Amino acid sequence: MKPTLDRFQTLPAALAGCTLLSLCLGFPATAAIFAPGPSFETSARYTTLIPRTDGGSDPASIYYPVVSGSGTVPDNLPIALLLQGALVDQSDYSNFAGIVAQYGFAVVVPNHFRTLVDPVAGPFPGLFPEQQQVLDVLAFLKTENANATAPIAGQLDTSQLGLLGHSFGGAVGLAAVQNTCVPILCTGSYTRPPELKAGAFYGTSFFDPRFQNTIPPIDNQGVPVALIAGNRDGVTNLADVEATYEQIQALPKALITVLGANHYGITNTDNLIREPIRPTLEQTIATETIARWSALFLRANILSDEQAFNYVFSTGDAVDPNVTATAAIPEPSTVAGIILFAGGVLSLKRQRQRTRTRQQD
Repeated sequence: MKPTLDRFQTLPAALAGCTLLSLCLGFPATAAIFAPGPSFETSARYTTLIPRTDGGSDPASIYYPVVSGSGTVPDNLPIALLLQGALVDQSDYSNFAGIVAQYGFAVVVPNHFRTLVDPVAGPFPGLFPEQQQVLDVLAFLKTENANATAPIAGQLDTSQLGLLGHSFGGAVGLAAVQNTCVPILCTGSYTRPPELKAGAFYGTSFFDPRFQNTIPPIDNQGVPVALIAGNRDGVTNLADVEATYEQIQALPKALITVLGANHYGITNTDNLIREPIRPTLEQTIATETIARWSALFLRANILSDEQAFNYVFSTGDAVDPNVTATAAIPEPSTVAGIILFAGGVLSLKRQRQRTRTRQQD
């Protein structure tokens, strides 16, 4: 019987306990246990306005971890910007963002209203993220970190930025890591900031209109990318996500499939209007799973968290019954070489490719 998770709850002990390295990697019995749950038991949030380059502003929620008991905010928090799906309000991501924050991130979730112009239908106003948000949010948080009245004042590491994204927002994120301005996803001009270190995107493919809706090579230029998808996604076909993954040029990269989740597994509730396929995985479990893999991918590649790296790229899908994973990593000389765990050594082989398949319960 699958466990249920309350909002922002950490992983059940039965699931976390399966990560004993002596079992997963053949290390001595004295090896430490890695529990892939959050580092902090609770998170908090506050609302603000983020100034835009075009002169407007985006209402946003900022989620951050809180040390249990003391209520203090930990320091050196990297930033994670969540780029919303098309027409999805930022409030629908509160469960997901709160969980990611518990892994040690300041998670920013703006509502970005703009007008797209369809060549046939004409102007279409609504919630649509764009690449410029990466620059606007980063600039704002550098100011906010120095704002004595902000709950997160002085607690951010503004040199470390990760991207999260859902559907259309994930496509914006994929464009942003490539240091190019992609039509529809970008207005004006865009230059990728050096602070951008990694991205993890859910329900996303990259059909580029410049290439007749094919998937061009994704020149992520050394920025690690994870694609996470539900195998019951009726909006973004899993085959398209897989094809997008194959086009990501630089390693490391990962493809995480959540069994039983649909396109809206990342949001607080399912969308009965825009998603034709119902999930078989409970919504709270789907959201927690997507948040956990997203957060650990960011921790592995932004914070050089060795245990998170090992979970995402080696052992995680073996202990998570709701996930299958494919991952590729560079040869040792390009990613700090060797991962050390409790006296054991795990060598990273050249473009090591791992794929596991598992039948859904």
